[in-house]
Amino acid sequence: MRVRLLAVLVTLLLSGCTGLIFQPMRQHVLTPAEVGVEARDVWFRAGDGTRLHAWFLPAKGEPRGTVLFLHGNAENVSTHIGSVYWMPDYGYQVFLFDYRGYGHSDGRPSLAGLQMDFAAALQHVSAMPEVDPERVVVFGQSMGGATAISGLARAPARTQVRALVVEGAPSSYRSLARELLSEWWLTWPLQWPLSLTISDDFRPLDAVDDISPVPLLVVHSRDDQIIPPHHGKALYEAAREPKTLWLVDGARHIAVFTNKGQRERLITWLNEQLANDAPPRQP
Repeated sequence: MRVRLLAVLVTLLLSGCTGLIFQPMRQHVLTPAEVGVEARDVWFRAGDGTRLHAWFLPAKGEPRGTVLFLHGNAENVSTHIGSVYWMPDYGYQVFLFDYRGYGHSDGRPSLAGLQMDFAAALQHVSAMPEVDPERVVVFGQSMGGATAISGLARAPARTQVRALVVEGAPSSYRSLARELLSEWWLTWPLQWPLSLTISDDFRPLDAVDDISPVPLLVVHSRDDQIIPPHHGKALYEAAREPKTLWLVDGARHIAVFTNKGQRERLITWLNEQLANDAPPRQP
């Protein structure tokens, strides 16, 4: 797996095009019904008019809150629904959407485009009649976590969000590329010049301190073979309070919550953030 990732990365870096780091898939693999959850299709538009697709999973019973979910850089919502399909059982509605160029969403992906897509998704979900806009939490995995950090830090209504959870997120796209290049003797001498072809315009490490006063939970597996755990530690250290760090053993990349115990741990943490009547405000 690691060698294959390196080979792909070298090809992309040599092209000098950041946009090629995305790995979208148009075809859906799974439907919500196939994983046993109720869902409906939602369509909305980004600020530049790009039409985007999402699934809305209603909670079972009275909803505790709504989770806006941002998936990783490969495939689409149909393969990432496994990360959140279990949340309605615990009383959480889920809004999971595809970025531009992914699944049924129009357009082509770019880092700037993903920022617009996140801003539109946050605005749309907060305005849905079945959603309490003061009980919305954001959950991003891998690239989705990085996008959520940069996007939420810039969002005008960010203090209305009750919590941000990121799992397996990179602290810097460029640093991650350099680390991967350094692991192969053939690319080790080129790690610096080639990594500079990757844009760091939306580097999460530069934005994470602006998440406060929204509670931040950084989750990372110590055994993550795609994005090393020091990225999660760096994000946590750069963030301001309130913040929490969970380093977990034995999970693959963005697979911490395949474990039932970790799922219940997350639900407990979310319930605690939503226990107050009002969202945090900027002091």
